[in-house]
Amino acid sequence: MELRQLTYFVTVAEELHFGRAAERLHIVQSAVSMQIQRLERELGAELFDRTPRRVRLTAAGERLLPEAREVLAAADRARAAVAPLPGLRIGTSTGLGVHLDRVLAAFARRAPDVPVELFSLPVAERLARVAGGQLDAAFVRAVEPVPGVRVLPLWPDPLVAALPATHPLAGREEIGIEELAELPLALTERRNNPALVDLVVGACHEAGFEPLPGPASGSLQNILATIGSRPLWTVVYASHARVLHSLRVAFVPFRAPGLALSTGLAVPVSAPPPHLDTLLLACGDHEN
Repeated sequence: MELRQLTYFVTVAEELHFGRAAERLHIVQSAVSMQIQRLERELGAELFDRTPRRVRLTAAGERLLPEAREVLAAADRARAAVAPLPGLRIGTSTGLGVHLDRVLAAFARRAPDVPVELFSLPVAERLARVAGGQLDAAFVRAVEPVPGVRVLPLWPDPLVAALPATHPLAGREEIGIEELAELPLALTERRNNPALVDLVVGACHEAGFEPLPGPASGSLQNILATIGSRPLWTVVYASHARVLHSLRVAFVPFRAPGLALSTGLAVPVSAPPPHLDTLLLACGDHEN
């Protein structure tokens, strides 16, 4: 007796039609009939009462059906027991810094056999891939709601000022944002990160000044390189600043509270991704 024969038998029993069963199985009808006949010969009993107008189970077929389903279910469980665990696909951004390292370390302790694949993408693409099922989850900051995606809050991400290491403010333990009014601000374009730009420019306005526009640059690396050679300032997430090493740039916390963006985990609304609970526990672990 073969699993294939039991699969064909169960399909015919559900359809009560050899042609429809063959369509479901994506094989020709003659192959289904041949395997059913072989199964009947091996069992020594007819499983179907066949007439030109209908097909129905015999008493022997009725008795076999639940047993056949149980055998096939057991075979599926056996395959699942040895199949590799599904991995976790996570969208990230460069500004996560030490947060990402700590979350991954905590997740590895909780689920050492689950592979994790990281995708560094613009936030709009991260959200689109979560909604479309190409990503299981994505770290995001202060995003607008997107259909098919919900954002689970994780932690606040405070900002620090990045300024030349030779500037008089560079040696301070903390500064007020108003003390940077005389320095040009090098910041990404608003379309790239509206929440960040609005937060920083709004904080400048609340402090009573309009920030002087600095040179536009497409990447944080280029901005920091420029700051190292001329008097400018920008903002960096504190978690990211901890993994940046530059002798020419100093990172100084802001004195005023509230200069921070919240980080969340974007996940699909319809079906929770595999290992979501473990990932959320790891996100909580990483600060401890």
